[in-house]
Amino acid sequence: MSKVYFTNLRTTASLNLQGKLEKLVKAAGISQIDFNGKFTAVKIHFGEPGNLAYIRHNYAATMVNLLHKLGAKPFLTDSNTLYSGKRSNAIDHIVSATENGFNLLTVNAPVIIADGLKGTEYIEMPVPNGEICKSAKIGSAIANADIFVSLNHFKGHEQAGFGGALKNIGMGCASRGGKMELHSSSQPVIFKNNCTACRMCEKYCNYHAVKIGADKLAVIDYAKCVGCGQCIAVCRFDAAQPVWNNSSETMNKKVAEYSAALLKDKPHFHVNFIMNISPNCDCWNTNDVPIAPDLGIAASFNPVALDKACVDMVTAAPSLAGSLKNEKGDLNLVGKDKFKHIHPNVDWRAGLIHAEKLGLGTMEYELIKV
Repeated sequence: MSKVYFTNLRTTASLNLQGKLEKLVKAAGISQIDFNGKFTAVKIHFGEPGNLAYIRHNYAATMVNLLHKLGAKPFLTDSNTLYSGKRSNAIDHIVSATENGFNLLTVNAPVIIADGLKGTEYIEMPVPNGEICKSAKIGSAIANADIFVSLNHFKGHEQAGFGGALKNIGMGCASRGGKMELHSSSQPVIFKNNCTACRMCEKYCNYHAVKIGADKLAVIDYAKCVGCGQCIAVCRFDAAQPVWNNSSETMNKKVAEYSAALLKDKPHFHVNFIMNISPNCDCWNTNDVPIAPDLGIAASFNPVALDKACVDMVTAAPSLAGSLKNEKGDLNLVGKDKFKHIHPNVDWRAGLIHAEKLGLGTMEYELIKV
């Protein structure tokens, strides 16, 4: 069994949440890694401006300061987004990170966008025993780092089921071209009865694949569509929707393969923040009511066991009134798979099973409370 360390969010006059985070990662054995003089990528999602569910910069500062004490040369990093937003190029991305509190003054480390100015700077890393991808396009700064540490906001995700360590690693570290590969088998469709011709999909499609036709309805040019899901994210009328065949399973497998490529020869450590458990990704410029109460922080060397432990904790947690899942008609989801309830056509298990098969870790874990 892999060891997953967990701390709840209760505090005392002498131990605040930042102190609990440091105590947690020390108990989990982060100091076993030789950080001395090593370039250390601290992978985090800086949050799309307008979204307030992302991890606070204070936690990142706590991790960075600990890494300094261990002799590391840490930097905060993320790769550019495939969709057209405020993080799709390095300039806008750094501005967005600064707006959300991540900068050299607040976290004591520089922010470096891993795949460069336009998302074109990457290194092809071989996928060991890859079933779908033979290599992974990983942002150069992350690929070149000596050590990898991930700080992950654990929440729901409309295409992966949930976003945790594996999602933040495999998808988050991919260059823009890598993200195209991860998404490309999942092209959306337009449900014309829902379309209001608001043109949001047309405005935000980075590949000019969606247009409003003569009939005042959205049309997708599949020769241009890369399946990034941006039209799904911006449509407020459920007109743009994914094709739920096996695409979510394929994407989750690809994410596992990208994660395997990155972590194969690199010391790594992972922390999941199980709080503000929003139903969808932090790439939205808004965040909905959490689907479960704030639970705590978990850490492990094994990202597979870490994600599985967090899923189990969210499953066991009570429901929150007013959240998206309650609108779907079930007010009592204690002991039920909340992520499956919100995104019923997404198979999140496929990613963990495939990651286990690739040797990234086991889903069997021992939960150790700190």
